[in-house]
Amino acid sequence: MGLFKRDKIQKLSYDRDKQRPVIKCSICNGEQVAGFLNKDTGKFEDIMLIMNEKDLQRFVSTYDIKEELEKIY
Repeated sequence: MGLFKRDKIQKLSYDRDKQRPVIKCSICNGEQVAGFLNKDTGKFEDIMLIMNEKDLQRFVSTYDIKEELEKIY
């Protein structure tokens, strides 16, 4: 094994028929949270805090998201 390990991203899935990936943004402090919005109930399920572009790319890669993420407030 080498000294440097690459971060392996575990692929996860979500119910594409019932959920859509979104970024929830706080108006007050600018905090951004990636997660899934239930299409039927409108309930948001938070998955991870987005602090920079690397975090966003990790979320997109982990869930194999192809579409552009909508921001909700």
